[in-house]
Amino acid sequence: MFNSLLGTFVNTGTILLGSFIGLLFNRLLPERIGKTVMAGIALCVLYLGIDGALAGNNPLIAIISVAIGAILGELPDLDGRFNRFAERLEMKFKKDSGPSLAEGFVTASLVFCIGSMAIVGSLRSGLAGDHTMLYAKSTLDFVTSIFLASTLGIGVAFSAIVILLFQGSITLLAGLVSPLLGEAVIAEMTCVGSILIIGMGLNMLGLTKLKIMNYLPAIFIPIILCLFM
Repeated sequence: MFNSLLGTFVNTGTILLGSFIGLLFNRLLPERIGKTVMAGIALCVLYLGIDGALAGNNPLIAIISVAIGAILGELPDLDGRFNRFAERLEMKFKKDSGPSLAEGFVTASLVFCIGSMAIVGSLRSGLAGDHTMLYAKSTLDFVTSIFLASTLGIGVAFSAIVILLFQGSITLLAGLVSPLLGEAVIAEMTCVGSILIIGMGLNMLGLTKLKIMNYLPAIFIPIILCLFM
């Protein structure tokens, strides 16, 4: 089990390390520079989302997946539950008047979890013991966590918990779902996940206030739809 989860453990560790480096930078950077850096990261998130959204071959699958995913996420209000959990963390651990722990936790969790590298990399780790993609993701997340933590604070470090649970679960369940995961399915999952990344980038720029977590089930809907379409 340890070997199959090695990629996720490395990814979790790089996020923690990058977050603490970012917290040191936070004390050195003026607020205006932090805001500029955050806007730049948001633009990069938009780029990643647009690039990944082009992976899909059937727009109808993306539309139906997002619609069904929104219903499945809105009924139990996943976004509200996740934010309330983040707020409880903030009340327990936050001791100063710096950046919101909840905002950093939620934003970083979505940045690190929603994307093809998180899903496909975890599947490869579980199915073939191939951690190459998660190692590459770890490098990207290390750099990203530095800049996120420098502007959003300690909440970014707490997102490592979500990474460990999310990617670890996919890795351990990979064997069960592998018969359903052909290249076409993974392409459509990547497309849907990237659409959510675009929404997250717009939120980071302050242009929208989408409840991205409520759309999260949409990523897995193509597994079913590709059986019939």
